[in-house]
Amino acid sequence: MLREITIKTNNSTQILDITAQVQKVVKESEITEGLCCVFVPHTTAGVTINENADPSVKEDILKELNKVIPFNDHYSHLEGNAAAHIKASIIGSSVNIPVSNSNLLLGTWQGICFCEFDGPRTRKFYVKVI
Repeated sequence: MLREITIKTNNSTQILDITAQVQKVVKESEITEGLCCVFVPHTTAGVTINENADPSVKEDILKELNKVIPFNDHYSHLEGNAAAHIKASIIGSSVNIPVSNSNLLLGTWQGICFCEFDGPRTRKFYVKVI
């Protein structure tokens, strides 16, 4: 089963918890044991797994990424969003999560996080359950 999901981001950099949306696709797939792949087809956005209980973790991740990879650092890329491309490459474009009993096998505090680095935009991501 493959599903495309559209989301809207509100800020230039933002991390959104997409765990519930992904879990819904897993349930609808009726696959009880397998693997779930989440893929972001954008060069200035990514996806990662991290804590979803405390929102300050997402804020800290963005703060540190913005500190290490500033928006304006005399980049060669003419579009003006080189920092977003670099952040997306570091974070990555996909994650794989085992599925058991039709549930994502995430740790107690883990969630799936869509990472926007060049927003606000309308974005999409794919969920493939096998």
